[in-house]
Amino acid sequence: MSTSQTVETPTQAYHEQTGNAASGIENAAATPGQVRVIRRNGKLTAYDPSKIKVAMTKAFLAVEGGGAAASARVHESVEALVSLIDQALKRRLPGGGTVHIEDIQDQVELALMREGHHKVARAYVLYREQQAQKRAAEMEEESETTSEKPAIRVTRYDGTTEPLDTVRLSRLVDEACADLESVDNQRIVDETIRNLYDGVAEHEVSTALVMSARTLIEIDPAYSQVAARLLLDSMRTEALRFVHNPVTACTQAEMATIYPDYFKEYIKVGVEHELLDPTLQQYDLERLGQALDHERDLQFTYLGLQTLYDRYFLHQDDVRFELPQAFFMRVAMGLAINEIDREERAIEFYRLLSSFDFMSSTPTLFNSGTLRPQLSSCYLTTVPDHLDGIYGSIRDNALLSKFAGGLGNDWTRVRALGSHIKGTNGKSQGVVPFLKVANDTAVAVNQGGKRKGAVCAYLETWHLDIEEFLDLRKNTGDDRRRTHDMNTANWVPDLFMKRVAEEAEWTLFSPAECPDLHDLSGTAFEKAYVEYEAKAERGEIKNFRKIPAVNLWRRMLSMLFETGHPWVTFKDPCNLRYTNQHAGVVHSSNLCTEITLHTNDSEIAVCNLGSVNLAQHTTENGIDEEKVERTIRTAMRMLDNVIEYNYYSVPQARNSNLRHRPVGLGIMGFQDALYKQKIPYGSDAAVEFADRSMETVSYHAISASSDLAAERGRYASYEGSLWSRGILPIDSIELLAESRGEYLDMNRDQTLDWNALRKKIKKQGMRNSNTMAIAPTATISNICGVSQSIEPTFENLFVKSNLSGEFTVVNPYLVRDLKDRGLWDEVMVNDLKYFDGSVQAIDRVPDELKALYATAFEIDPRWLIEAGSRRQKWIDQAQSLNLYMAEPSGPKIDNMYKLAWVRGLKTTYYLRAASKTRIEKTTMNKLDGKLRGVSADPAAAAGPKACSIDDPECEACQ
Repeated sequence: MSTSQTVETPTQAYHEQTGNAASGIENAAATPGQVRVIRRNGKLTAYDPSKIKVAMTKAFLAVEGGGAAASARVHESVEALVSLIDQALKRRLPGGGTVHIEDIQDQVELALMREGHHKVARAYVLYREQQAQKRAAEMEEESETTSEKPAIRVTRYDGTTEPLDTVRLSRLVDEACADLESVDNQRIVDETIRNLYDGVAEHEVSTALVMSARTLIEIDPAYSQVAARLLLDSMRTEALRFVHNPVTACTQAEMATIYPDYFKEYIKVGVEHELLDPTLQQYDLERLGQALDHERDLQFTYLGLQTLYDRYFLHQDDVRFELPQAFFMRVAMGLAINEIDREERAIEFYRLLSSFDFMSSTPTLFNSGTLRPQLSSCYLTTVPDHLDGIYGSIRDNALLSKFAGGLGNDWTRVRALGSHIKGTNGKSQGVVPFLKVANDTAVAVNQGGKRKGAVCAYLETWHLDIEEFLDLRKNTGDDRRRTHDMNTANWVPDLFMKRVAEEAEWTLFSPAECPDLHDLSGTAFEKAYVEYEAKAERGEIKNFRKIPAVNLWRRMLSMLFETGHPWVTFKDPCNLRYTNQHAGVVHSSNLCTEITLHTNDSEIAVCNLGSVNLAQHTTENGIDEEKVERTIRTAMRMLDNVIEYNYYSVPQARNSNLRHRPVGLGIMGFQDALYKQKIPYGSDAAVEFADRSMETVSYHAISASSDLAAERGRYASYEGSLWSRGILPIDSIELLAESRGEYLDMNRDQTLDWNALRKKIKKQGMRNSNTMAIAPTATISNICGVSQSIEPTFENLFVKSNLSGEFTVVNPYLVRDLKDRGLWDEVMVNDLKYFDGSVQAIDRVPDELKALYATAFEIDPRWLIEAGSRRQKWIDQAQSLNLYMAEPSGPKIDNMYKLAWVRGLKTTYYLRAASKTRIEKTTMNKLDGKLRGVSADPAAAAGPKACSIDDPECEACQ
């Protein structure tokens, strides 16, 4: 490397960051959010980005010569680089903390390479290696004269100090690594000690342990479990200290005897702080404490356990005093609170939840056993066409959003722009201004700052305001007629789709002049609609407009692609196949398009959700039907118990839920189940498995509800339902076919004894008007460590950012198969990063693995629709079905949504178009002298929007 003698080398310049910035702050306590740097001698200094700026400038000068000092290009580049480094550190340590000097230098190196400054980066890499070798030689020479290492003292919570207990540290790591292959215990210990300094706070030792394992997850997914188990240590210390348990530090093995005593104290403390229902103290806490299985703490991934800790566990004064098994038992106790043998049922529910075989939805996990047990996930309302009703509905939204989950509002009844207002002899401003108020209410009522209100507005395609409705999510135009924080969805009748197929005209009406269209479906809707068109032709209807149906359809799809909204949902299959159609009309779905229940002025539909973990019920030979039956029998009882126990913030919701008792049992881990069987998502075998697995779930969910009816009684509106007429979900396809004719092509194959189930229902009835719905499950899937809902894998290796920092996620099934073939190594990891989690461009990956591990945008979306259709035939509600398109175009989107309609889907969810998402390509090998982490595309964009507890707009369902 040639440089002027008057210019410092890149590393010499950079060392100013750590060599001269320590004045007065060494080992001082950090202020909240502060990042501090550990020097190589173990001392602590403040993190100062201005020092990096000086060092980076000198690094450029070292390569380009002193004349570059006046270059605006160099200064602009340095500013951008320092900003990248600063952002990376903030993502890694969102709440502040310590970072080793070497880690900052890694970020400098990475930033240089990402921005294409390869000469500077190469000089930096080589000089770092030279310095490392020099320090190693000095350390070896020093070790010959002294065997002592600098002591590290730990500052305890009470301010006292004591030497670092390296024996206990090693024991914790050994315990965390037990029974896990391909993990290096000593590497974690060494990395942890490297990141400690003299006087380090006790909690920072725990953080360093976790971080040391967490950074290795990309090497092997087993490190995710190691990181989770190390996180458990700090969680135990925090919780046990708070509940006044005499044990303040223990191993996981010791929890076998500690958990029961802790559990009794935990319930007591929770009640004292008014966080738990005092009724929980009436349980036999000794018996429940003995039922806690401490070994189930060990099955978490790091992302799952960190998610529970950050958002679910009970806390007081920001101290989490709830441990994982106590958490599951608390939820179970709430769900069993009205059972005759409460302890027996609580233990049964606890064992199901803690095994990850089934998981209740997020509202249930949040609130079960608390003073306000709002456990329901979804609420559906219909908005009337008068001011009292409109603002009453917005008030209901506010109350439901304050305590509850996601909202689906039907706005179709509200008269259109230009409609006559009798009371003032004026003209209406239409539905859009009221939607703006509903949008702002959702933002304002945010559950005490926890999250925004989550709401979706539905409008039928014949409404005269439909074109303005399509524009609600645009970022241009009059902002007073935009709803940037509210989801929107089209409620599409079959007649419109037929007109599109036939390239016919479509007429838009105001509901003020044709109010009955709102309550009609199928052939009855078609007959009335055609009659209104005739009236319009004769001049008997004043406020209408004719447009080509194809033009409106194209605009719907164009806005869906441009803004992600409105979603496409189909009115007629939701109504014609609705099990309780005698009780009312389904006017909309919910926030995530999986709930299809009727609404009216006196009934707000409510649904309670939970999901079977399909991965836990699948072997390499297929579905384990006996286990599915056992799981569902208990799960349906838990869901049914929510209905009486639930807190209802408005009376219309309580009345509806107690009368009809709908629940929504879903599935998650579908992609994991395919991996276990070596079935590619894009294949006939996957479609067949979607069919058979959902048939099994459907059969046993319906059977379990019928058995509950025999025990507890039928739901109040049972008589007149499809159930009472012997029409099961698979049979209701015929009702849709009679209305739709040639425009329905839906598989109706079946393998189980459905006749026997029909006879059982005829004798016993049904406990629940509806039994199934497949929700997104993003968060509870994270908790269980499986793939979301029915989604294909997004990427095989990616970095997930949320409120807790960054989480590396790697596909464990892919790693397993690559290991079996001797292909899992550092080069493969770097290749996966370079190609953004895709294996398709990696030559040495066999073709069968490329097919099996194709990611969401590498699968033809028609496979998702075909699998969705097979599931839909068994589900009495609907499914949140995202559609992925790598290279979207008008004709492709048109064909895709027409196929979804013809295949009988009730609803669709997001259309996700491929973005330039890039995972962080971190450094791996520090000794080869090669540039690492060069991005194929340095432009990093946000990934596709997804339901997640860390996305305040989309937390409501699960």
